[in-house]
Amino acid sequence: MELYQFFRSGTSHRLRIALALKGLPVQSVAVDLRTEQHLKDEFKALNPQGLVPVLVDGQRVLIQSPAILEWLEERYPQPALLPADPDARARVRALAALVGCDIHPINNRRILQYLRQQFKADEAAINAWCGTWIAAGFDALEALLAADTARGDFCFGGAPGMADVYLVPQVESARRFGVDMARWPLIGRIDAACMALEAFAQAAPMRQPDAS
Repeated sequence: MELYQFFRSGTSHRLRIALALKGLPVQSVAVDLRTEQHLKDEFKALNPQGLVPVLVDGQRVLIQSPAILEWLEERYPQPALLPADPDARARVRALAALVGCDIHPINNRRILQYLRQQFKADEAAINAWCGTWIAAGFDALEALLAADTARGDFCFGGAPGMADVYLVPQVESARRFGVDMARWPLIGRIDAACMALEAFAQAAPMRQPDAS
């Protein structure tokens, strides 16, 4: 498998974690968003959206990180990233979607570039924008985590799963935008528990060959 990705992309980060948790070997192909490689014809032949990540497996070309993560879970079910019980699966998917649908999309690079270019937002304004939506999402997530009295060290249960795959890249992004994580101690402890595992540590942005 080949993973077309950018080291600082949160969606790419998710896939690196999931692939590492499942022990799946993958060749990383760097797509540098800073030099607009994702908008060139060669890459858009793989993904007409011009977005990372893209996972290529033989003749399969898979796009959109939620779809790729579900495909990985179905094709390589062990170790499982989703619990077996349907109610529990719905809860984990909801935690993941809180990050993947409600926090990340309005803080990703193309939105921030539009704010910079069309509205002349400076970096202080960009950080304030990101911090607003990250805080709103993390407030809700922290409350949901606190309400789960059976939870272990991770978002659900005692092993890392799909919700953690989404959460950890968002925490990394929050820190990059200057968000004070002390406000969410449960999220902070989950992040620390995850980062103590090699699968999460090796997937970190600054551990990637194209990081700079």
